[in-house]
Amino acid sequence: MTARPPPRRVVTGHDAQGRSVIQQDAGPALTRRIGADGPVFHEIWRTEDPAWGAAFREPTPEGRLTLAPPTRGTRIRIMDIPPETQAMTLEAAQAQFAQIGGAHALTALDPAAPHPLMHRTRSIDYALILEGELVLILDREETVLRAGDVVVQRGTNHAWSNRGNGNCRVAFVLVDQADSEEAR
Repeated sequence: MTARPPPRRVVTGHDAQGRSVIQQDAGPALTRRIGADGPVFHEIWRTEDPAWGAAFREPTPEGRLTLAPPTRGTRIRIMDIPPETQAMTLEAAQAQFAQIGGAHALTALDPAAPHPLMHRTRSIDYALILEGELVLILDREETVLRAGDVVVQRGTNHAWSNRGNGNCRVAFVLVDQADSEEAR
């Protein structure tokens, strides 16, 4: 995959007089590739509980990348997902999920799983396809997504697969649903 420039991130805030200002205008502080040929995560922002006030925490270059947001927290990230050039093994999937603290979410251990990256988190994930194509794989069906498509992924078992020839860039907004009955 050709290296892509990181997305531009504009962060607003307030000056000493309480007026709105641009505090940052640059790429994200945390960008990390998972695996030699895996996706590139651009961690844009995150919140902890409570989501407002002092709980705003900017990702740092040495920060830990996590699959899901914390309890009552959020994440926004952009991922560059390269084409799958060869079939992924379950061991490779386990290694990728371990790098992002998501081993517990991996459901592909079931031999009937339709893809080795099948996983489930207790979050609502909004996925906005920015460029390229991506296949959303569920337990019993799948669909091809293209630039401009949006997925509302509601805590379901799923995987993402780039079966095309080029990069797929996706913006993800992850919202914790740990307190929601639907997320269980």
